[in-house]
Amino acid sequence: MDTNTLVLIWFGLIAVLWIGYFVLDGFDQGVGILLPFIGTDDLRRRVMINTVGPVWDGNEVWLLVAGGATFAAFPLWYATMFSGFYLALFVILLALIVRGVAFEYRGKRDSAAWRRGWDWCLFVGSLLPALLFGVAFGNVVGGSPIEPINGAPASDAGAINYTGTFFDLLNPFSLLLGVMTLLVFTTHGAMFLSLKTQGEVREAARSAALRVGVAAALVAVAALLWAQAYSGNVMITLPLVLIAAVTFLGALVMTRRGRDGWAFSLTSLTIVFAVASLFVGLWPNVMVSSLDPAYNLTVYNASSQQYTLTVMTIVALIMTPIVLIYQGWTYWVFRKRISTSMIPPEPVSGRSDDRFEGAMNR
Repeated sequence: MDTNTLVLIWFGLIAVLWIGYFVLDGFDQGVGILLPFIGTDDLRRRVMINTVGPVWDGNEVWLLVAGGATFAAFPLWYATMFSGFYLALFVILLALIVRGVAFEYRGKRDSAAWRRGWDWCLFVGSLLPALLFGVAFGNVVGGSPIEPINGAPASDAGAINYTGTFFDLLNPFSLLLGVMTLLVFTTHGAMFLSLKTQGEVREAARSAALRVGVAAALVAVAALLWAQAYSGNVMITLPLVLIAAVTFLGALVMTRRGRDGWAFSLTSLTIVFAVASLFVGLWPNVMVSSLDPAYNLTVYNASSQQYTLTVMTIVALIMTPIVLIYQGWTYWVFRKRISTSMIPPEPVSGRSDDRFEGAMNR
C-alpha cells in the first residue's frame, strides 16, 4: 500500500482506539463519579466497585494502545500534543494511577475510614480524566497556539512549538467539551450500573441516568454543534452529530422503560458517533494551529515513513483479533447482575477490592 492509504488507515485506527477507550473506560469513570451519590453506604459502594472491578484495567489498555499507535504512526502529532498539553495529561495520568491504586487497596484493611478515603480517590480519579480528556480534545479540534520553530517546515520532526500556557487550554469551547464528556460518561456509567445490578442500586442508577442524562443531552448538543464551526467536513460530521443526539435520546427513553441493555447500547453508540464526528471534522489535520492554518499538523506532514506504517499494519492485523477475543471473553465471564445480597456483610481483609464469593455462579 502507498503512504497515503496507510496514513488514512492509521488515522482511522487511532480514531477507533479512542472511541473504544471512551466507550469502555467511559462507563468505568461514570461509575466512579457516581460512587459518592449512589453509594450511600459501604455495601452499595462495594456493589458498584464490583461491577467494574474485573474489567477496568483491561479497558485502560485501549488508552495505552491509542497513545502508542499515535507515537508510532504520527510521531510529530504525539510530540506536539504531549509537550503542549503536558500538565493536563500529567494530571490525567496521575488521576488514573490513583484510581487504579484505589481499586487494589480499598479492601486491604478492615477500616471504614480507610475505605472511605480510597472511595474519594476513586471519585477524583474518575472525575478528572472524564473532564480533562474532553478539554484536550477541544484543543486538538478547536486549535492550539502551535507554530514552527525558527521558520522550519512543519514536516521536520520536533520543529513544531506549543507557545501557549496551561490556562490557554481552558478556553470556552474546550471547557464545554470537557463538561460534555463528564456528563455523558456519568450517564453512561449510570446505565452500566442499571444493566449490571439488581435492587436498590439499580433503581438509584436508573434515576441518576435520567437526571444527569437530560443535562448531558443539552450540553452535548451545544458542544457538538459548536464543533461544526471547526469541522472541515460539515456535510459528514453534522449527520453524525444528529445520529448521536437521536441515539442518546433513545437511551433515555429505554432507561425510563427499564430496558437497560438497550439503554447502555445506545449510549455506547452515542459516544461512537460523537467521537467519530470530531475525528472526521479534524481530517486531514491532526492538530490545528490557532495562529495560522499554514502551521497545522496534518496526517501527511506528521506521519512516520511508509515502512514503519506497513510493519505496524501487519502487527495490528495479527494482534487486534486476539485482544478483542480476550476482552470479549472477560465480559462474558462477568456478565451476571450483582446485588447487595451477594456481598458478604464485612469485607475480607487483604482482598484487593472487597470481591464477593460465588457471584459469577448466581
